[in-house]
Amino acid sequence: MDLLYLIIGLLILVAGAEIVIRGSVSFGKKLNISLFAIGVVIVAGGTSLPELASCINAVINNHADLALGAVVGSNIANLILVMAATSIILPISNITKNQINQAWINIGLCVVLIFMSYLYFNFIFGFISIILLTYIMYIQFKKDSLNLEEINQKEYSSILSISLIFIGIIFLIYGSDLIVSSAINLANYFDVSEAVIGLSIIAFGTSLPELVVGIMSAIKRKVDFALGNILGSNIYNVLGVLGVSSFFGKFTMPEILAKQDLFFMLLITVMILGFMFFFKKLGRIYGGIGLIIYACYMYFIFT
Repeated sequence: MDLLYLIIGLLILVAGAEIVIRGSVSFGKKLNISLFAIGVVIVAGGTSLPELASCINAVINNHADLALGAVVGSNIANLILVMAATSIILPISNITKNQINQAWINIGLCVVLIFMSYLYFNFIFGFISIILLTYIMYIQFKKDSLNLEEINQKEYSSILSISLIFIGIIFLIYGSDLIVSSAINLANYFDVSEAVIGLSIIAFGTSLPELVVGIMSAIKRKVDFALGNILGSNIYNVLGVLGVSSFFGKFTMPEILAKQDLFFMLLITVMILGFMFFFKKLGRIYGGIGLIIYACYMYFIFT
């Protein structure tokens, strides 16, 4: 039965990604906003909802290690697995200054998480995070205008475009929830710590919306949209997911994450920035390296 749910969840995810992309492209055209900005601000927030729901639930039920493991693991999966899969299908080229700036923000947030491993996550962190997130998203919407060459799709009305985005996000959340539930049931047969489960199974499951959106975007040759969704989701995960979760309880960074996974996430983000800054693209070379690194990372945390 779990295998059937996995298949159904995957089909729902693919359908949701298709709907989100169509609605987002049309909405961006209406507002003269680039696909990258739509990916960063709107779709990234929607695809981060699974992480938000799982983290709030974990904090309320005194399983904060699971919540933090899911956020860190999801960010790592986005940076390596999702980015790699997208760039293998269609290289992300012509990197802009705004996209590089978003990568710098991701590096800054990695440093913040490392610093927070010495402190508590509480309402003060939550309040500051929400203010920063609002400011970053506001600036993103203001500065990134539309390149008309990006658009080759039918334009819908504003109401229909927004409706498609939200319907697609609901599909993405429900589909990923089915897959995560099935995976957790299978994982119960093994004696695995909460942090490791969060880093692997739950992190992969909550990154599935980004993964499917990335792959579908690459197939449709809209990789700017995928890049915005990946970088934006990581920003939402740290400032939005952990920020909001901090209002529901005080918790600390698990030692295992502080000692290895946060530094690994920082290293990967710096590597991506290097590719973006020096080569102005994330091509198939990065894609191949990324998939190998992610496979090694999964092997490492389970052994």
